[in-house]
Amino acid sequence: MSDYMKLARKAIESQYKGLCTIYEYIETEDPDTGETIVSPEPAPVHENIPCKLSKKTINPTNQTEMANTIQYSPVLFINPDIEIKAGSNIVITQNGVTRKFVRSGEPFPYETHQEIVLQRTDTA
Repeated sequence: MSDYMKLARKAIESQYKGLCTIYEYIETEDPDTGETIVSPEPAPVHENIPCKLSKKTINPTNQTEMANTIQYSPVLFINPDIEIKAGSNIVITQNGVTRKFVRSGEPFPYETHQEIVLQRTDTA
């Protein structure tokens, strides 16, 4: 990586104000049958990783009889060296607020960072 890219990466990472934990379903092999077993619950594979949660778009609140629905496209900015599989669950704490995301999108890597579109869940 060139000195310029190192400086650019450092500048981007200086904007990371959050920490995230990435959870994945773990695959193991059954020693008796040789079958692949997938864990029933996702397990943490990376913990307390510096990151930045941002939003791609914000749409106006959708008013219904039952509730208001707020829609936006959250995007995670994170170090490009961290392997995050599409479909991961990610918990992010930023500015004192913790949010849980499910079924992360495919990472889009750059030399300086990677961007991952997230899907919000209602629980934290």
